Amino acid sequence: MDAVKGSDKQNAKRPDKRAERSRLTREKIVAAARELFVARGYGATSLQEVADRAGVAVQTVYFVFHNKRALFKDVVDTSIAGDDEPVATMDRDWFRAACAEPTAAGQLRAHVRGVRDILGRVAPIVPLIAAAAATDPEIAAQWPAGPDPRYTVQHAAATALTAKPDARPDIDTARAADLLYGLLSPELYLIFVRDRGWSPDAWEEWARATLTTQLCVERT
Repeated sequence: MDAVKGSDKQNAKRPDKRAERSRLTREKIVAAARELFVARGYGATSLQEVADRAGVAVQTVYFVFHNKRALFKDVVDTSIAGDDEPVATMDRDWFRAACAEPTAAGQLRAHVRGVRDILGRVAPIVPLIAAAAATDPEIAAQWPAGPDPRYTVQHAAATALTAKPDARPDIDTARAADLLYGLLSPELYLIFVRDRGWSPDAWEEWARATLTTQLCVERT
């Protein structure tokens, strides 16, 4: 009996190799699809090309994702999150830590850094979402009309920020949310970083300094 229990404990500690292989295969497929979607566009990319880039059989791609639409949504979702964990942005450690900063200026510094990391992944695929949704109604249906999730996140950040002692008293939460939503948009990020050749560091410093001027009391 003790030997059986000991064996059970060893099996419990042993990692599930099959699950790990499945996770790695999924990650390879998503990474390959993202590269091809960005380089060629959604419509011009076939699942066979994704499979070739990922180094797997095309049947594996179909088994994991069933169709290209589901794969595309997974590419978008993991680009936003940075991983495949089902954790909303507002529940992420970086977002909570930024909101917990004691000053508005400190929150902006941490918030812009966190958003920069997301935009580096998301901004290149934003044009793809619009193009794919325009030609495929089922893709458009994956992002139904309603409140923009990105605005919801920025409004939550603005709510925390405007309650801090160094926040400008003449800026309410709605105006602060609008400024965060506009200045930290993927479209504006692409204009500076992709079109004008700014480094992500330069964009981050500009966004932080601009928002600090707009939202924080000037230091004396």
